[in-house]
Amino acid sequence: MTRITSSLAALAILLALGMSSAPVHAQLARTFVSAASGNDANDCNRLTPCRTFQAAHDKTLSIGEITVLDAGGYGAVTITKPISIINDGVGEAGVLVSGGANGITIAASALDAISLRGLTIKGIGFGGGNGIVFNSGKSLTVEHCAIRNLTGFGSTGDGIVFQSNTSGNLAVSNTLVSDNANNGIVVAPTTNATLKAQFTRIEVYNNGVHGIIVSGGTGTINATLADSVSSNNGATGIGVGTGGGAASLMVVRSVAANNGIGIAAVQGANVTLRVSASTVTGNTTSWVTGGGAILRSYGDNNIDGNGDANPAPPLIVMK
Repeated sequence: MTRITSSLAALAILLALGMSSAPVHAQLARTFVSAASGNDANDCNRLTPCRTFQAAHDKTLSIGEITVLDAGGYGAVTITKPISIINDGVGEAGVLVSGGANGITIAASALDAISLRGLTIKGIGFGGGNGIVFNSGKSLTVEHCAIRNLTGFGSTGDGIVFQSNTSGNLAVSNTLVSDNANNGIVVAPTTNATLKAQFTRIEVYNNGVHGIIVSGGTGTINATLADSVSSNNGATGIGVGTGGGAASLMVVRSVAANNGIGIAAVQGANVTLRVSASTVTGNTTSWVTGGGAILRSYGDNNIDGNGDANPAPPLIVMK
């Protein structure tokens, strides 16, 4: 009898231990988020999605993907690994920004590539904030996104800030950046890093200070802008400068309209702005150069209808 009693007691202890142990969920190569049925206590699988981007990020393998299942707000996220967040047309997949925070912060390693598609990042006041801030990583690709209405001043109120502390690449396409208190898009390394940036079919409107600014800092930037519009920005529509490094921007088939300054190349002899097949119109000042910076043209641009009577710029015409 004693032996049977002891065996039953041991079995009870084992069952209790088994019941108290929570299941361990392995990270997934593809996770899912849903505003309608998501719960961050889930494993983020297709039938048991998470509720927020951050929870899904934390449960996704490196080089994995987060898929949006339905429209809704999914919260701010800090990305620390190579990952994609994808909305392929289920409705708005939004992030609301306030309190001086960032909608999406990227602080990944030097070998990590990050991709964002189909997202809406919107400021709602209450202390301001920024849309997307890239601090470190190998590359960032932004497609079919809208970043708007970010409020604040100083270090907030910007749409996209690519301020990598390591060499990296930025590609933005088919994206709207508008109505932000400070700048639409800023590319500026924080170290001697080398950055490459490509902008294609982007629209940058109604930002309080600059529309698109490429600023080399003490690093090096090579950037291109094609088939895009920068309009109604308070200061500069399209500008390039440096803080001692080197910066180059090539503008092709694009428009700078109704800004304070249409196009600008300033701050150093290592700064070059090249412009081809583009239009500069409706700006208070059509163009500005300074500090030994170079403004080059392929001789096929339209500069007309600006507030400074469209002075012929000292462009170096390239054949």
